[in-house]
Formats: sequence, C-alpha cells, structure tokens
Amino acid sequence: MSTGDYTHGAATNVKQAHALAHERISLSWRAEAVGRELARYGLVIIVGWIGLMKFTAYEAEGIRLYVAHSPLMSWVYGLMSVRDFSTMLGAIEVTIALLIALRPLSPRAAALGSALAVGMFFTTLSFLFTTPGVWEPSLGGFPAPSGKPGQFLIKDLALLGISPWSLGETWQASKRAVS
Repeated sequence: MSTGDYTHGAATNVKQAHALAHERISLSWRAEAVGRELARYGLVIIVGWIGLMKFTAYEAEGIRLYVAHSPLMSWVYGLMSVRDFSTMLGAIEVTIALLIALRPLSPRAAALGSALAVGMFFTTLSFLFTTPGVWEPSLGGFPAPSGKPGQFLIKDLALLGISPWSLGETWQASKRAVS
C-alpha cells in the first residue's frame, strides 16, 4: 500500500515540477516578448523623436559640431545650409522610425527601416572618433567620455545593437510571410 502512495506522491511531484517549469517558461517567454516589443518600439520612439527634433533650429545647431568634423558628412554643408541638412536628416530619421513601426503590417518595410537604422547608427558612432571634446581630458581622455558629446554619442551603441536584431527578426518574418 505504501508503494501506491509513493507512486502517487511521485506522480504529484512530477506534475508539480512540470507545472513549475511551464510557469517559468511562460514567465520567461512573456518577459522576452515584452523586451522584444520595448526594444523595437523604443527604437521607433527614439529615432522618430530625434528625427522630429531635427526640424528645429535648436537641433540643427546641435548637430553642426558632429557633421562639420565628420569626414563622411562635412561636405554636405557645402551643398546646403545647416538648417536644410538637419531638415533632410530629420525626414530620413522619421521615415526610418515609421518603417520599423510597420512591423505588424509589413515585415519587409520594417527590415528596410532596420537596415537603414544600422547604417545611421554606424555613422553616428563614427562621430566618437571625429568630434572634438568626446573624451574628457580632465579624466585622462579615452576611455572617459565627456557629458556632451561623448556620453550623448555612446548611447548609440545600444541602439546599434537593437537595429541588427530588428533587421534579422523582421527579415525572418518577411521570409515566413512569403513562404
């Protein structure tokens, strides 16, 4: 009779362990899903918001230092004004944000936006090496970033990390949609 109780007890323990494992998986799955959406739409909000700011004189002047010292971009001020370039850049950034936001409707559009974000963040991170004042001399220079422009730019490393993740995820989703 005790053997039956032991078997019943073992079965109950197995069921409890299975339920606990399922709950852990479920919680981890939910945490991952929440993180995924926060990463994607956090990227959308940041890129879109900064893009909208580019339409202001304040932000146009704010990016002048970065653009003027960049070998990749300094030539644009020979073609257009600081304000015009900022407006054009803002339109590009808002477009990138909108494309990424389209993920539920068009994974392909989101993949394009994500690829463009990768390029954009590689470009902005290049300013770490070309903009004067990035490394705080009173702290010994590199690797101590100044408040601005150093710490302002270094955050783009995380945004760059989210962008290829988004590109890969949306690219896979667009392949599944075609299949």
